[in-house]
Amino acid sequence: MFKKIVLIATASLIAFAFTGCSKKPRRPNPLDTVMGPGYESGQQSDTFNSMELEGDGALLESRDDWGTASLEDLIARADRNMFSPVLFQFDSSAIAPTERPTLQNAADFLNSNPNAKLILEGHCDWRGTQEYNLALGDRRAKSALDYIVTMGVDPSRLKTLSQGDLKAIEGATSAQMAQERKVELLVIR
Repeated sequence: MFKKIVLIATASLIAFAFTGCSKKPRRPNPLDTVMGPGYESGQQSDTFNSMELEGDGALLESRDDWGTASLEDLIARADRNMFSPVLFQFDSSAIAPTERPTLQNAADFLNSNPNAKLILEGHCDWRGTQEYNLALGDRRAKSALDYIVTMGVDPSRLKTLSQGDLKAIEGATSAQMAQERKVELLVIR
């Protein structure tokens, strides 16, 4: 009986020693993000000239009407404060009825300012894998883009960008996480 207990204890210790905690993945630079192709309906738009990898590794599409500005230049020029962020529920890319007026205001602004463009930047809270959150941020940005397009805005004036959870606060409170699940509207003039 004692031999069985010692054998089980030894096997448990060996199994415990070989399992360990996995290392937490390194958070990449926030500029190493996913740049979406803007409005798509199953196929790539013919307004693309090329796809370029910028020096920082971020993917940026070149379009006739956007030029070939780097991601940093576009974001640096952007006005982040013109519109409130569009907030989302946990693990959702559906636009709540309470958030639609913000998108309507953005569409009205774009329709009355034909030279203005908009980057829709999707964000997530820290829960979930980095890959999943980048994809969720992209879905949120595309959902907002699709809504704006239904308001008569030319899709070539819109871009999507996913930050995923790259700017999220780890261990944030529920209230903080609710504010991180968003799409920010960056106006380029």
